[in-house]
Amino acid sequence: MRQGILGVVAACLLAGGVLGATAMASTEDMSEPTQAQPVLPRENLAIVSASGRHVFSVELARTPRQQQVGEMFRTTLPDTSGMLFLWAAPQQSDMWMENTLVPLDIVFIAPDHRIQAIAENAVPRSLAHISSHGPVSATLELAGGVTARLGITVGDKVEAPSLEKKS
Repeated sequence: MRQGILGVVAACLLAGGVLGATAMASTEDMSEPTQAQPVLPRENLAIVSASGRHVFSVELARTPRQQQVGEMFRTTLPDTSGMLFLWAAPQQSDMWMENTLVPLDIVFIAPDHRIQAIAENAVPRSLAHISSHGPVSATLELAGGVTARLGITVGDKVEAPSLEKKS
């Protein structure tokens, strides 16, 4: 009987250690970022506006950690690149520029794949919240000033394989 109890106690301690290590690992994964993340998988995304069809090569931020780090600590963002944050379900998107070193245009994409709102030239390192003001299925970060320069506006259509998969 004593061996049975010791076995149960040992199993509980082992399980507690494993669970504790798992919890610790997930906490570490969401710790405060200190450096830019590696380049994420990319796809082409197009915005169709009155001024034409504008194609960008965007990184796909799918996981909570990728979304947390975003464009932080990067020193450049080419005008033809960006980052697409894909939300599991439509939700209000609140972004900020903490540890982001370059100005960004933040484009909020509605579930119908149209641009719902644009925050132009978000200020680097700002902690101010930038809101979609309603549910969106994705958020796109582009180099600051790109949307104005290309004539991209609210209501324009966004086309991307990842958005089509969500429909």
